[in-house]
Amino acid sequence: MPKATEVLYYLFHAQELRSIIQWKVWHNAVHERDESKESESAKICFQYLDKTSRSFSAVIQELHPDLLLPVCLFYLTLRGLDTVEDDTSIPAKTKEPVLRKFHQNLEVDGWHFDGNRPEEKDRDLLVNFKYVVEEFKKLKPAYREIIKDITEKMGNGMADFCLNAEFNEVGVKTIDDYDLYCYYVAGLVGEGLTRMFVESGFGNTALLQRPELHRSMGLFLQKTNIIRDIREDFDDNRKFWPKEIWSRHVDNFEDLFKPENKEKALNCSSDMVLNALEHTDECLFYLAGLREQSVFNFCAIPQAMAIATLDLCFRNYTMFQRNVKITKGHACQLMIESTQNLQVVCDVFKKHIHSIRKKNRPQDPNFLRISIACGKVEQFIESIFPSQKVEDVLAKSKAERAQAPVKGNTEDTMVIFGAVATMMVVICLSMLFIAWMLGARFDTAYAEFTKALGELSAQFSGRNITTATEGGHGEL
Repeated sequence: MPKATEVLYYLFHAQELRSIIQWKVWHNAVHERDESKESESAKICFQYLDKTSRSFSAVIQELHPDLLLPVCLFYLTLRGLDTVEDDTSIPAKTKEPVLRKFHQNLEVDGWHFDGNRPEEKDRDLLVNFKYVVEEFKKLKPAYREIIKDITEKMGNGMADFCLNAEFNEVGVKTIDDYDLYCYYVAGLVGEGLTRMFVESGFGNTALLQRPELHRSMGLFLQKTNIIRDIREDFDDNRKFWPKEIWSRHVDNFEDLFKPENKEKALNCSSDMVLNALEHTDECLFYLAGLREQSVFNFCAIPQAMAIATLDLCFRNYTMFQRNVKITKGHACQLMIESTQNLQVVCDVFKKHIHSIRKKNRPQDPNFLRISIACGKVEQFIESIFPSQKVEDVLAKSKAERAQAPVKGNTEDTMVIFGAVATMMVVICLSMLFIAWMLGARFDTAYAEFTKALGELSAQFSGRNITTATEGGHGEL
């Protein structure tokens, strides 16, 4: 049942309501999940997928059948790992071995973990993790190897950060640490998915030769989430914004949330957005290497959501007061646009990049760098999809050719008239010259002409006087 505030909101935002209706009514999945072919444990896995993330669940369940269950289990495995890492109630000494050995437990029948606090959101997934293990052991060896390898790398990376006393006390310190943390929790996800896409034949093998592309895919999403969740993380006493960035604007991290430091907080947030924007062109480049529509949709939707979220957060002080997110109507519109092709996705990026550029302020210390970053993305999109299309150029050329004969005919007509007039003047002058050479007396002719003209003028004057006199007698 929708809330009264939502009903009121959509009454004044009819376009967003229209997007929701369009997505619900007209969206057709590229592939539909066939539950009749699934085991009971697989069905339970998909139920947990719905519980842990509705947004990711929707796009995962539309994947090609060859990738459907592998990606579902990959997501649930990493969600379980993340649930252990996020729980601040678990002591580091207890948490570390669980994280480091998580990949090994994927092969242990019936393995589960019940050490999370009762209020932990995804605790139930780990308590019943045996269903994930059961389905994991049925996967193709290639997919099992990918999931285990990524889980091992991510678990070790998370464990290293958990044992880092400085990280636990002051949060992320440098931009390099920030990138490393985002790589462990999201960049590795991009690597694992890319290996799956290539293994299934739905991704260009060149994607594996350029690891910076799938790394940027993960980092862009994670950095966007960290920027958006600043208030929530602060309330949980977590600091993911690197000190190297926020210390440029305030002395203490807590100062960002003080009303008197509003302008400094906005400048700091724009600094964070600038850091995330550095990955956008590589994300678009990655999407160009995907060969199957459902895989493209799966990757493009989160990226479109991320650029829209960055746009929402840019110079928006509300995010320091409460958690912000794009509306459901906006999200549906993004999903409609992101499930078409790369050019439409590029248009989405271009629209939000333009919005960020418009909100950029000269007073911001990063004004010039943000403008350059936005220009870089726009230039990259222009290089792929030029705004002046070949069809438009050909149509313009055709129109010019059609107008050219008309213009040429007009010019030719004027030239001909000019030539005829010139020729007539030349002929007249030539005849007069020849007559003069033959003895014609133009002076006598001129005198006779003047005399005749004088006589004609005298006669005309006499008639006017007579008429005037007759008119005067009549009046008397």
